[in-house]
Amino acid sequence: MFVLHVALQGCLRGGSVAFGLTADTGGHIRYLLDLVAASSQDAGIERIVMATRLFDGIHGPDYAVPEERISDKVELVRLASASPAYRSKEEMHAEVASFARNLTGWIGRQARAPDLIHAHYAEAASVARLVEDALGIPFVFTAHSLGRVKASILGAGAENGPDLAPRIAAEEGALARASLIIASSRDEAEVQYAGYAAYDPGRIRVLPPGSDLARFTAAEPLPRVDATIDRFLHDPSKPALLALARPVARKNLAALVRAYGESPDLQARANLVLMAGMREDIDALDGDMPATLREILVLIDRYDLYGRVAYPKTHDPEDVPAIYAYARTRGGVFVNPALNEPFGLTLLEASAAGLPLVATDSGGPNDIVETCGNGLLVDPRAPDAIAAACLRILDEPDLYAACVAGGARAAAAYDWDQHAARYHDLLRALLAPEPPLAVPRQLLVCDIDNTLVGCAASLGIFRRWRSRQAGLAFGVATGRSFHSAMAILEQQASPRPQVMITSVGSEIYHLDPNGVTYTADLAWRAVVSTGWDRSGVRAALADLDGLVPQGPLEQRGHKLSYFGDATTARAVLARLAQAGHRASVIHSHGRYLDVLPAAASKGTAVAHVRALYGLPERAVFVAGDSGNDVEMLRAQAQAIIVANYSDDLASHAALKHSYVARTSHARGIIEGVGHFRRMLADAG
Repeated sequence: MFVLHVALQGCLRGGSVAFGLTADTGGHIRYLLDLVAASSQDAGIERIVMATRLFDGIHGPDYAVPEERISDKVELVRLASASPAYRSKEEMHAEVASFARNLTGWIGRQARAPDLIHAHYAEAASVARLVEDALGIPFVFTAHSLGRVKASILGAGAENGPDLAPRIAAEEGALARASLIIASSRDEAEVQYAGYAAYDPGRIRVLPPGSDLARFTAAEPLPRVDATIDRFLHDPSKPALLALARPVARKNLAALVRAYGESPDLQARANLVLMAGMREDIDALDGDMPATLREILVLIDRYDLYGRVAYPKTHDPEDVPAIYAYARTRGGVFVNPALNEPFGLTLLEASAAGLPLVATDSGGPNDIVETCGNGLLVDPRAPDAIAAACLRILDEPDLYAACVAGGARAAAAYDWDQHAARYHDLLRALLAPEPPLAVPRQLLVCDIDNTLVGCAASLGIFRRWRSRQAGLAFGVATGRSFHSAMAILEQQASPRPQVMITSVGSEIYHLDPNGVTYTADLAWRAVVSTGWDRSGVRAALADLDGLVPQGPLEQRGHKLSYFGDATTARAVLARLAQAGHRASVIHSHGRYLDVLPAAASKGTAVAHVRALYGLPERAVFVAGDSGNDVEMLRAQAQAIIVANYSDDLASHAALKHSYVARTSHARGIIEGVGHFRRMLADAG
């Protein structure tokens, strides 16, 4: 496979990237280089080319070199566009047409055309669209950050006007045309993209980036690095609140200075260390970096923080592990106060180096902290909340230790090799589609957690069994969102479902003919929307004792999710009846509580799919393990309860007809299907 990456922004070179040199020389370049390095290890990848802009100017001669060989498989190609000068992302739309012409010409000169293009950022997607129009090469898209999100977090201002309009239009075009959109987090897939007219959740996959964390895990202080920081501080032995980010407005470093400046307790407890990009002269920086740095310096002066805040002018990229080690050896905390962080590689690096986190609750940090348990999330617009979270971690030794322990799990959770394996599986599937069954003869729908997955050996057996089941359509029904469900299925190398019933039956997605993307079932959405008053239900339950909302990402348009015990579940039912709201309440595992439209459940969703396929009831099998699955198991005659069930499922009065398997997890599913098939054979 020959993959062509297109990345127009920033100062891209094969090694020793000068991160922070410009406002656009940041994490997306690191992402691209790490992805390419991991991809090149796959024997099935024959060639990788990164195409970027060629430009002259003040940033050095490297960026005017047409070709740069990185390895035997990987090369960097720089192509001219309309302007010979460096261009920021806000200016890049003017270079799209000329760059696309030159890229099309370059492809025409190759012995073999790329199989697929991967576009990074909106303008690269606009280039990819033009190339696809000319040559028919499909493309996938990674946004890295989104103009509409930037507009919302920065509010009114010059950058929020005409300058962002071309970028947002390019993003709409990318969403409408890309064969697949790759997101870094559920927040990106489910919240950030949702504001776009072309938003189609079934064409988005969440593939968290990896990170080369070994050098951060082994990070040790360097006297030279310590000295560059200590020279600013009266008492360098204090814990360090460390921030490492480019000084651009959306990174919100000024809010961290305000949080520190307005908290005498925090000033007494710790120093503040700001590693804000690299600069020789503030006036020589581009974009909003000069204004951002001046704001930081003004705040340091206003709060008279001299001797308590360090802000070195520059640092070498190779010194970053030692910077984290500086904070770790002083019992410090890493702080990311960005208004929105699409993913947050620095969070993983800091965690691997042994630092707890205080991070923005907007974007990828939600996924990282949920996965690793390595810090606290805060509203980045609330300086008092930032200060309170930092003090809490510093003052609670058990919490500090728990966050450090959670961070140690980051390397396993965010691995580039795993990312590349899933990424390549998706690319290969796009290039060699396996369409869904047009006329299935039978349908199997099973829960995911602790039913289909939970035992690797069982899933391996299921995978082989599934490959031999001609005429059987396979689906899942889960409490997870579509993107959460798809992520766990692909991580576990599950067979790809033909139908995805998600969010406890309130959403249904069907596999597209390309065998990779999915389309939402709009007819089902109309059914569950009837009589559903989400805001009214939420208001009715707002002050109910014992009812605790789950995280923002667990809340869906047709699902409200809480934590609560069985007593709380009964109270929810009573409160909703009292308020006149018709809704379904699903309680499972003793603590999860979902409130859905009255028409929504796994059971009614399976019935909808069965009718869509035109199958008789005896052709449908369902399998589950918990109270979350009761409605589905109750509604189908051929119901399977796997041996590792919970919530006393096998004793449930409405499930007497179910087959209780002797084997657990996916083997129990196979056992149950075999049982009912034998019954059908004996009966007929």
